[in-house]
Amino acid sequence: MKLHFQDKKVLVRVDFNVPLNAAHHITDDTRMRKALPTIQHIRQAGGAVVLMSHLGRPQKKLRADGSLDVERFTLAHLREHLGQLLDTTVHFCPTTVGPQAQAAVAQLKRGEVLLLETTRFTAGETKGAPDLARQMAELGELYVNDAFGTAHREHASTATVAQHFPVGSKTFGFLMQAEITNANKVLNEPERPLTAIVGGAKVSDKILLLERLIGFVDHLIVGGGMAYTFVRAQGGQSGKSLVEEDKIDLAAQLLRQAADRGVAIHLPQDSVLADEFKADAQQKVAASNAIEAGWMGLDIGPQARQDFAEVLAQSKTILWNGPMGVFEMAAFAEGTQSVATAVAAATKHGAFSLVGGGDSVAAINQLGLADEVSYVSTGGGAMLEFLEGKELPGIKAMN
Repeated sequence: MKLHFQDKKVLVRVDFNVPLNAAHHITDDTRMRKALPTIQHIRQAGGAVVLMSHLGRPQKKLRADGSLDVERFTLAHLREHLGQLLDTTVHFCPTTVGPQAQAAVAQLKRGEVLLLETTRFTAGETKGAPDLARQMAELGELYVNDAFGTAHREHASTATVAQHFPVGSKTFGFLMQAEITNANKVLNEPERPLTAIVGGAKVSDKILLLERLIGFVDHLIVGGGMAYTFVRAQGGQSGKSLVEEDKIDLAAQLLRQAADRGVAIHLPQDSVLADEFKADAQQKVAASNAIEAGWMGLDIGPQARQDFAEVLAQSKTILWNGPMGVFEMAAFAEGTQSVATAVAAATKHGAFSLVGGGDSVAAINQLGLADEVSYVSTGGGAMLEFLEGKELPGIKAMN
């Protein structure tokens, strides 16, 4: 960040959309900790920090009487913990814009931090309302966007507000810069072989990503529920595994495209099967293309884990997005965990690895391997769209 922050009020869009339990306690503060370098840099440079973020989707979770559930979605829940992370008192304003917010900003001294109320309590935020963005811009002399996780949203606080700051008075924060730099390492300058691991439930969720990856990777590992749509495209039997019947032809087309381009697609040779979709269901292992009626694949099997690990061991660049099975159930998490371990091992031997996507990141974190891969992205949907080749509104507005 090359702006001069001395004695400036700096409006910073962060992504503090962290999970809270029923008692409103933070269960994972990763996104908050990732924003600390930017906040501390501004403070140490003599600036005052005005933080904007959203928390959940309050407009989708209204109370029975149609009102906003302020108690559930207020950013006030984060104030104390943020203060501990920054080792300072964090001021809080119960509004996002308006006279009260302006007064709170006016009282802010150099090195101090003010957290504004969640942006999504304010009408017009998700619509990118110009008037709301103008009111937000009035709260800062400089603007820093460090919220990669929301860069794919054309909201007032992520995109429209940047239009009110001329070149030379706005910049990306350290987290945003790191996300873009590391994604570009995979997209633009990968050392080969380049392997992408794509998992998740549905092909339809990852169509654009799969099509783009087939254009430039050397190996494509497919796991999760989507693998069985590909199994069916090859003529295999999938039992009652999750299959998108209307995407079988598309899967066949993707397989042909990969073959034409010399891209090796790796499907799981075997699967951990269950007779019901629940943690204590009966289990067995079988070939992924010969699943009997009444059984469903919920994780990759032992042979698939070994096969995928061998591919990853030979890779120089690795991109991982999506789980290999029903990771939230411990009984079907071993495949995802084995991939996490294999990615970390390849990284240790010199590969560059980028991990993005909720369950992939969760697996890396749960196994304590976050420091053993090259980069863990904080932006699931944003990273997905960036890798698909889309121009993200939050980035475009700054440029």
